[in-house]
Amino acid sequence: MSLSTVVVKARQAHTATLIFIHGLGDSGYGWKPVAEVLSRQLPHVKFVLPNAPEQPVTLNAGFRMPSWYDIRSLNKLANDEDEAGMNSSMVKINQVIQAELDQGIPANRIVLGGFSQGGAMTLFTGLQTEYRLGGLVVLSGYLPMRERLLSRATEASKKIPIFQAHGTADEVVKYQYGQMTQEALKKSGYTVEFNEYENMGHQSCSEELNDLKEFLEKQIPSKQE
Repeated sequence: MSLSTVVVKARQAHTATLIFIHGLGDSGYGWKPVAEVLSRQLPHVKFVLPNAPEQPVTLNAGFRMPSWYDIRSLNKLANDEDEAGMNSSMVKINQVIQAELDQGIPANRIVLGGFSQGGAMTLFTGLQTEYRLGGLVVLSGYLPMRERLLSRATEASKKIPIFQAHGTADEVVKYQYGQMTQEALKKSGYTVEFNEYENMGHQSCSEELNDLKEFLEKQIPSKQE
């Protein structure tokens, strides 16, 4: 089954797309206000916000909630991760990417991004893609299945610039996980712009969103070169 999506249409001619994946327990509507703000500054960009299916989440006592995969613990991110769930979500996210390609948007004009669990899915999907996307955006996220995922990374993915942002006071996905992620990515040959925000918890802030806007303006400018 394909994913339902929340869409903020381009205000002018649609020449680029940001696909943004929400975090655990959220929906695309949670990021719609941010997309609407960015849309006013990036009128050529269409924002596609997929909704995760509901499933039991071990971390939250097995309660069903929107989730891209099961999370068993946030203390040992490299162990016992739900690879099958990630693979299932990757297939569905790739369908969203394909839909934009089918509408005539070139791969290098499509940016894939996400927050928290959505940031992890961005890396899981983006590092294994055969397309040279315009960029990957990881907000308060982490690199899942670290060694195994990096061993599967495609050559095309290593040409995709990565925007990573993390709060130093993140109480959910610890700041050190963000640091470890950028170090592992850089060591594997990726170009990573790492931004840290002093005293920011597991959330976003205006400074971060402004930095994201500048990254998007650089990677998918209004006028194609």
